[in-house]
Amino acid sequence: MKFPISDQIRSVQCAPIAEVKSWLAHREPDPERPLVDLCQAVPDYPPARQLTDYLAALLDDPLVSKYSPDEGLPEVREGVCARYGRVYGAAMNPDQLCLTIGASQAFWLAMVTLCRAGDEVIVPLPAYFDHPMALDILGVRPVYLPFDEERGGVPDPAAVERLITPRTRAILLVTPSNPTGVVTPPETIQELHGVARRRGIALVLDETYADFIPGGERPHDLFLDPRWGDHLIHLMSFGKTYALTGYRAGCLAASKEFIGHALKAQDTMAVCQPRITQYAVLYGVSNLDGWVEENRLMMTRRHDLFRSLFTRPGNPFSLVASGTFFAWVRHPLQEGTGREAARRLAVEAGIICLPGEVFGPGLEPYLRLAFGNIRDEAIPGAVERFRAFAL
Repeated sequence: MKFPISDQIRSVQCAPIAEVKSWLAHREPDPERPLVDLCQAVPDYPPARQLTDYLAALLDDPLVSKYSPDEGLPEVREGVCARYGRVYGAAMNPDQLCLTIGASQAFWLAMVTLCRAGDEVIVPLPAYFDHPMALDILGVRPVYLPFDEERGGVPDPAAVERLITPRTRAILLVTPSNPTGVVTPPETIQELHGVARRRGIALVLDETYADFIPGGERPHDLFLDPRWGDHLIHLMSFGKTYALTGYRAGCLAASKEFIGHALKAQDTMAVCQPRITQYAVLYGVSNLDGWVEENRLMMTRRHDLFRSLFTRPGNPFSLVASGTFFAWVRHPLQEGTGREAARRLAVEAGIICLPGEVFGPGLEPYLRLAFGNIRDEAIPGAVERFRAFAL
C-alpha cells in the first residue's frame, strides 16, 4: 500500500475474536478432544422454525428486495413499540425508533449524532470491546471507570459522576454486561440516569442481552417516565433474542428529535435495515415471546451448571462475576497476560475464549467465557479442562 490511512484507526486493536481464532489455524481436528468454543456469544440454536417458514413464504414477493424507509417500515416499528410496552411498560411511538444493522450500528448512529471529535464518553470497565474501538475511530475519548472486583462490576454512580467534565456527552452502560454477564440493578440504572439528568448529558443504555435476565423481570422503570427521551438513548439487539445474529437486527430508541438527526447518518451509513430482517423482527416481536422465554431458561440452566462445577475447590481459575451469557474469570498465570492464558488454553486445552485486556486497560488478569456455543452435555468436560490446566 502506497498511501496513508487514518492514524486513529491505526491505533485501534484488531478484532479480538478473529485474532483468537487465528491461533487455531494449524490445529488438527481431534475427535477425542473437540474444540470448546467459549469465544463468541452466538446462540447455538437456530431461529424458530415458524419464523423461517414465514420468511420463506415471502421470498417470491419482489417488494422484499426493495429499500424500506430509512427508519424502518411503520408496521415493524409499531410491533417493536408494542414489545417495548410489554417488556418495559413503555409508552413509545414509532417516531422514537430507528431499526439498525445490529446493535453495533445503533451504537455508531448514537455516537455520531451525539458526539464531536474530542468529546468524551464515560465507559465502565470491562467494556464491550467494539464500543471503545468505535469511539477511538471517531476521535471520541473513552473515559474509563476502573473495574471494581468487590462491586462485581456494577458501576458506582458517584464514581461515574466524578469523571464528568465539560466535554462529557454520555455515560455508557451495557447491562447485562458483556463481558461479565452481571445485571446492573434497576436502582443503580435509575441513579445513573439521575446523574445524566442533573449534568445535562445522555445515558446510553445497551441492553442487547436483556431478554436473558434470570427471572424475566423488568430490567428498569426508565421508560415509565413520559419524558424518558430527554436523557436516555436505548440500544437493542434482536439478534440474540431470536437467534438472528446474521440478520443484523438492531434498534435505536431515543427522542423523536434525536432520531430525526440520527436518520441523516443512517441514510449515508446503511440506508435501512434489510426488509427481510424487518419482517423477521416483526414476526418475532408479535409471535415468539414464549419461545424467547424457553431459551432464556435454557441459557440460565447452562450458566448455573457451569458455575456450580467451575467454582468447586481445586480450580486454578477463579470466577469473579457471571451471568446468563458470560463468565468473567481470573486466570492463574501470576506473571502472564490474559492473551497468554487464552492462547495456552486454545493450544494446550482446546478451549477458546477472550483475553481480558481486549475489554480495556488494566484487565490482563482476566478472561471472558461465553456460553452461547456450549450445550449442557459438554459443560462438565469443558470445566475439567480448566481444572486440569498445567501451571
